[in-house]
Amino acid sequence: MSDAIQIVCAACGAVNRIPAGKPAKEAKCGRCGAKLFTGRPVELNDAIFQKFVTRTSIPVVVDFWAEWCGPCKMMAPEFAKAAEELEPQVKFAKLDTERNQVAAMQFGIRSIPTLMIFREGKVIAQQAGAMPASQIVQWVKSSI
Repeated sequence: MSDAIQIVCAACGAVNRIPAGKPAKEAKCGRCGAKLFTGRPVELNDAIFQKFVTRTSIPVVVDFWAEWCGPCKMMAPEFAKAAEELEPQVKFAKLDTERNQVAAMQFGIRSIPTLMIFREGKVIAQQAGAMPASQIVQWVKSSI
């Protein structure tokens, strides 16, 4: 990436700027010190969701899921594998639709798991249903 990127820290909500040339995988939040890229999806909630998807300058893939959902539980490790493969070019996040109904309603989530790719706060791709990691990676790469 030639330009600096912005990423919102899922732990504290601070917007961080990673200068061009600095390895993104080593970046830490300037406010709380949390690693910004861990190779794993971050957990979002209603309080930080909008800021996270609008202020993070790289694409954000969000898994809308619920604890009671069998296909969601089956896909969770596959989603994590995709995150490990695609970070730091893409950020992966999860949103529990039972605990965070505002964001789920805002985007009309009717079936889970549902994956959405956000760029600058806008949905650029959407896919319902569980997928293996290879299919998630292929879908993300073809969508961004």
